[in-house]
Amino acid sequence: MKAVVLKAEPRTLKGKQPAGRIRRGGNVPGIVYGTEHATQLIQLNEHDLVQFLKGHTSEQFILDLEVTGSQACKALIKEIQRHPVSHRIIHVDLNAISMTRKLRIEVPIRLTGEPVGVAQQGGVLDHMVRAVLVECLPTDIPELFVLDVANLNIGDRLTVADVKVDKSKVTVLSAADLAIVAVAAPRAEEEVAPVAAEGAAAEPEVITAKKEEGEEGAAAEGAAGKEAGKKEAGAKDAGKAPAAAAPAAGAKPAAGAKAAEAPKKK
Repeated sequence: MKAVVLKAEPRTLKGKQPAGRIRRGGNVPGIVYGTEHATQLIQLNEHDLVQFLKGHTSEQFILDLEVTGSQACKALIKEIQRHPVSHRIIHVDLNAISMTRKLRIEVPIRLTGEPVGVAQQGGVLDHMVRAVLVECLPTDIPELFVLDVANLNIGDRLTVADVKVDKSKVTVLSAADLAIVAVAAPRAEEEVAPVAAEGAAAEPEVITAKKEEGEEGAAAEGAAGKEAGKKEAGAKDAGKAPAAAAPAAGAKPAAGAKAAEAPKKK
């Protein structure tokens, strides 16, 4: 890992308002945590810092930090804070380091290639771990680890054990069986199918069918009841004798029939 020279100025004020004035002046507030040096407040030129970061694929690089009025030291960027909207750098944390002492640091992972399981099988690439913890001397810190995922099919995965490192210089501290990336089956199909099945089971068609069967049964019973009523009424009518029709005016009574007696005169 190559070192780059970065100049900084000391600062004495801390807090939100002084930090805001520093940013408006084109600088970035920062702090240096030292193992052999006391913690120091600094401010860095924003343009210079951005240019340094553009020249590196990651933020893991050693700085020759030169603070005005202080002894130069080797430093490693610990954290860079950015504005959530503009993404401008708003604060930098650095660690002063000794070049003869091993340190623990997380090295980022970059994936390369397009998995067969994604391109041809419709799978989904799941990048679960994005950095690996290692221990090494500052001069041996890898800038990043590259993993080729082109040959992964659905169900395949790569773990920390698949990361290629120079074991004579770098010791990997992350668990060897820790999964970094995997190709999974399409989640949409796995999730939609059960939902569809549940939807089919919850359809009110069975209830409606029962309801319709009940309605049809009630209607059939009603029709049968009406028909039985009609038959019963017919049977009652059949048991009654029909009333004799009154003879028409001037007509002779039928044979065997008695003439109506005329009223007697007094």
